[in-house]
Amino acid sequence: MDFFEAQALAKKRTARLVWLFALAVASTTALGYFIAIFAVSAAQNSRASERARSRTYSHDATPAAPFSLWQPRIFLAASAGTLAIVGLAALYKWREYSDGGGAVAESVGGRRIESHTTNTHERRLLNVVEEMAIASGVPVPAVYLMDDEPAINAFAAGLNTSDAAVCVTRGTMEKLTRDELQGVIGHEFSHILNGDMRLNLRLMGIIFGILCLTVIGRVLLYTRSRSDKDKNPLPLLGLALIVIGWIGMAFGRLIQAAVSRQREFLADASSVQFTRNPAGLAGALKKIGGLDL
Repeated sequence: MDFFEAQALAKKRTARLVWLFALAVASTTALGYFIAIFAVSAAQNSRASERARSRTYSHDATPAAPFSLWQPRIFLAASAGTLAIVGLAALYKWREYSDGGGAVAESVGGRRIESHTTNTHERRLLNVVEEMAIASGVPVPAVYLMDDEPAINAFAAGLNTSDAAVCVTRGTMEKLTRDELQGVIGHEFSHILNGDMRLNLRLMGIIFGILCLTVIGRVLLYTRSRSDKDKNPLPLLGLALIVIGWIGMAFGRLIQAAVSRQREFLADASSVQFTRNPAGLAGALKKIGGLDL
């Protein structure tokens, strides 16, 4: 299998996982709908029983509505409510990372390397970044250095190619040969080119939205009725939302991890394509795996 076949396979598997993630979100919405049906039905039956026992309404008590799994009004309300909570929470999460890759790099202690630097290692790093930008057809991103990190590591940040940034540790800059550094930087350029940062952020936002269902469920769980707490359906509804949130988050994180794994495979294959030198990336991975700090 060559690197083009590896890239195609990784992209195909990623698409399947994204559809599976969408199915998990749809299943969460469906569970919310069924819980709403049972909650409304329980509330209606409780009111009907109360009226039947009351002397005032003993002769004109209305029977409880028959139970039905398809109730369009509840479906629209539950679906809109669930999607609104998840969507608004996801937008909030996306907004946190909308300032560009440079802001993310600076938030973890990265220092931007200026183009006129005279440091030998920094100059080599900038040259390698420019070479990979040409090879991948991506605009040259800002380059950041984590001065106090001796480990070998690097990441790319940003929502698109125009605001992307590459951040490397001092260990990456100083401990790798030029070929190995090309392999690592080429790997990060694949994440920029293929929109991996944007994809991962979207998945993170949706998972955060599902987490908000759990938070709302905890609030409802401890809600008490002023008149009779045993007849209040909100705690039961809250418990159900907590369970749904936990299940949704568990499956969401598993799928997100699988997506990330496939994107790493894609980045490795793309790095080989950009550098035409598999030995460089292989050597970097060996150093990363066996580095003794």
